[in-house]
Amino acid sequence: MESKIEHINPNGLFKSPSFSQIVTTKGNGKTIYIGGQNAVNDNHELIGKNEIAQQTDQIMKNLEIALKACKANFKHLIKLNIYVLQGQDAKIGFQISQKYLGQSTKQPIITVVFVAGLVHPDFLVEIDGIAFIPEE
Repeated sequence: MESKIEHINPNGLFKSPSFSQIVTTKGNGKTIYIGGQNAVNDNHELIGKNEIAQQTDQIMKNLEIALKACKANFKHLIKLNIYVLQGQDAKIGFQISQKYLGQSTKQPIITVVFVAGLVHPDFLVEIDGIAFIPEE
């Protein structure tokens, strides 16, 4: 069976160049679930204390590492959940994430949620994701 990823932005729903409304997968392939990433680097250092842009940049780097470990890249992402600490400007973090996601017409589904707190008081944002690599 041929594997396929389809990005759908039906009439009647907002069409954004930054995210898709619906993504379906069909056929054989590998689904990758990436747990919540925060702005901690491989030396256990928080990057960007009090700076949502720097924290988002580190998180996107962490997502890239996770994807590469599975022989995937950002083009394989189909879903991102972004948790933003209340009081932060989600637009700033979203702009940073777009630097990594690019301007493809096949953007992942994105959900942004404001939260009262994250696991560490210095964390301003956390992102988890799902990717799919079709079998060739």
